Amino acid sequence: MSKDVVTAPFVQEMMKVTANLYRLGWDERNGGNISYLLTETEVGEYVNLNHVIRTIPMIFDGIELAGKYFIVTGSGKYFKNVIDAPEVNLGIIRVSETGKSVELLWGFADGGVPTSELPAHFMSHIERLKIDSDHRIIMHNHATNIIAMTFTHSLAERDFTRTLWQMCTECIVVFPEGVGILPWMVPGTDAIGMATAAKMREFRLVIWPHHGIFGAGSTMDEVFGLIETAEKAAEVYTLVQAQGGAQQTITDQQLQDLADAFGVTAKSGYLQIGVK
Repeated sequence: MSKDVVTAPFVQEMMKVTANLYRLGWDERNGGNISYLLTETEVGEYVNLNHVIRTIPMIFDGIELAGKYFIVTGSGKYFKNVIDAPEVNLGIIRVSETGKSVELLWGFADGGVPTSELPAHFMSHIERLKIDSDHRIIMHNHATNIIAMTFTHSLAERDFTRTLWQMCTECIVVFPEGVGILPWMVPGTDAIGMATAAKMREFRLVIWPHHGIFGAGSTMDEVFGLIETAEKAAEVYTLVQAQGGAQQTITDQQLQDLADAFGVTAKSGYLQIGVK
């Protein structure tokens, strides 16, 4: 094991994206968390797979992920500190054979543990893997304008999605399936984890009103880009509302034209073609 774990591409990705998310103001204090599914080969290049530093119990039954490897952000850890001390703020874990605990293989050097949202992450990973075998990333952050929009806009998924699509031309292309929205729930519980995972069967973006957003995808760029695009649309919505509301917008026919041009399928029933 001569390779420095911090030089691993997956650790470098986590360091860079957490720094960027903090810079954008989406992960204040210890807000936000990321989990990244890794292969045994990837981890084995940098970590002794036979050396378990400690075993960390879970309140969630992760048997469906038994034997799988993840790098995750830590509970109570500040994203701004990851780039300077990754071995303290990140951890590489393996789900135990029983699914009742995780085995720490690297990181959390100060005795830390994985994010308190680990149940929501694991449940979402399970559901997304059923849909997309290339799935690897779950990302949660407190995207500012998305949160603001949940205070001023209908929380009906169709309404919210249509507004986001109408704010930026690229939105229907980037997330044609729309966004899922939960009712407000206490974070860090199995209940919110199960509700988020259920939405992940239909959506790659799930909004927690007055709290933040969850994104899923196969690469860090894909997930960051998903959230970034929805957040930009929410920012435009906020600016438009502050200027007195829209005098014109992208029509449903134009949205359909975009979907056709880029070969994507808008969520069924969300467009009313011919309505001006």
